Amino acid sequence: MMEHNKDYYKILGISKTATPEEIKKAYRRMAMKYHPDRNKGDREAEERFKEVNEAYAVLSDPEKRRQYDAFGSTEFHQRFSQEDIFRNFDFSDVFRDLGIGGDAFGRIFFGGRRGAGVGFDDIFTQVFNTGAGGRTSHGFTRRDTYDFTGSRPRGQDVVLELPLSPPEMINGTAKVISLQGLSGPEKISVRIPRGIAPGKKIRVPGKGSHGPGGRGDLFLLIRPQLPAGMRADGFDVEVERHVRFSDACLGTQVEVPTVEGGTVRLKVPAGTQCGRRFRLKGRGLPSGAGKRGDQYVRIVVDVPRSLTTAQRALVERLRKAGM
Repeated sequence: MMEHNKDYYKILGISKTATPEEIKKAYRRMAMKYHPDRNKGDREAEERFKEVNEAYAVLSDPEKRRQYDAFGSTEFHQRFSQEDIFRNFDFSDVFRDLGIGGDAFGRIFFGGRRGAGVGFDDIFTQVFNTGAGGRTSHGFTRRDTYDFTGSRPRGQDVVLELPLSPPEMINGTAKVISLQGLSGPEKISVRIPRGIAPGKKIRVPGKGSHGPGGRGDLFLLIRPQLPAGMRADGFDVEVERHVRFSDACLGTQVEVPTVEGGTVRLKVPAGTQCGRRFRLKGRGLPSGAGKRGDQYVRIVVDVPRSLTTAQRALVERLRKAGM
């Protein structure tokens, strides 16, 4: 399995400013270097060949490259599965580019079977070690079929952000999504499962862009829509609560809004410093497997901008007393 912290640019030996032509040229050079025909029985070369193809699948696609550059390798692989990376990657063009015809392709990957009409599942079975049940070690699910002698590409997949309130993410819900189809507006119903985490994607098959070979898929990217005053940090959330200087000194209780929509009372002990954070365990956003992140409450101690005569006299007395 390819590590998620590898640098695609380093794998192809190019800079981050490389042009599409430079990327393609570097890919051809590296793919031929580690090609199975040139490295028979060399498992390390086989792994490098897989890495080179994965790197090219991302960097040759402008949108995937933009996302990879924006998020970095680790977060990119959290957002994009192996299925996402290789979707719409034209294998026929790749092997034709390398001078490999259908017969040669079949000989290399399929023990002599012809390349025409080869299923996408066969490619991943042979090249990416598909396990039982049609799922690769990278999480790719087999389903698409391509004709390497003249494929009719599907339309592009479409990724849309789907804002959800924390209760909708926690409890699940149903949503109606409006799309613009070829013949006018199109509405589709989508079921949101309980406990869905931010950044997860829900696949709606056949609802993407139109193409000669059919429609691509629609992916709904889950984005939390938090109440005003809250901010998310991964699966955790944070909210500020303001207290008076005297309350910070003597202790108090504050009402804290939660992501579910209610409130809880938080005890602020005497001597609490400005900026101190209190943790409400398991009160954050869903993180998968029935678990949730935490909620943090950051205390802000308010200092009056102006004082009455009586207040100033009291503060002067406190200063003289060593406070």
